[in-house]
Amino acid sequence: MDVGAATAPLVAVVGVVGTLLSALLTQRAADRGRRREQERAEEVRERRRHAQELRACYVALNTSARQYLAALTDQVHALGRDEELRTARRRLTEARDQYRDVYAEAQMRMPDRVLALAGGLSHDLGTVYGMVRRLDDGVPRAGDSPTAVRESIDALWDRLRRMRQEMRSELGEFRTDSGR
Repeated sequence: MDVGAATAPLVAVVGVVGTLLSALLTQRAADRGRRREQERAEEVRERRRHAQELRACYVALNTSARQYLAALTDQVHALGRDEELRTARRRLTEARDQYRDVYAEAQMRMPDRVLALAGGLSHDLGTVYGMVRRLDDGVPRAGDSPTAVRESIDALWDRLRRMRQEMRSELGEFRTDSGR
């Protein structure tokens, strides 16, 4: 048998197999690329979803803290005015309950640096609430006075502003991360 005649079909077979393998390898590489792109897109969607949930959590916490502080202020102003006191008490109780619910959820979502600020604010809100309640009940402790409460509330508004700045900073980091 002629070597040239035997190699021609062998070369043809190798050529066909090579062409088929090349197409298969190209298809596999394309599939891998599409999978990676889908995974990246899913990661971006997940980061955006997380940032949106965190933003909603921050908005709710900020709103409820503002309502709580406003209700504390209203309660102090209503002290000694029986006709306004009942409404102020109810509003304060509702604002406090709402804040506690929102804060409890926020504790599970917030990063530690924001949680530290929120925890301090929450503790001090409770302290001021205790002062207001003791004044309302007519059993103040040493240092409890409407003036002390107003000063504490002013300080809490400043702390809330600082916490909001930290929240915005945190959300800004998510916007930066999701653009990568």
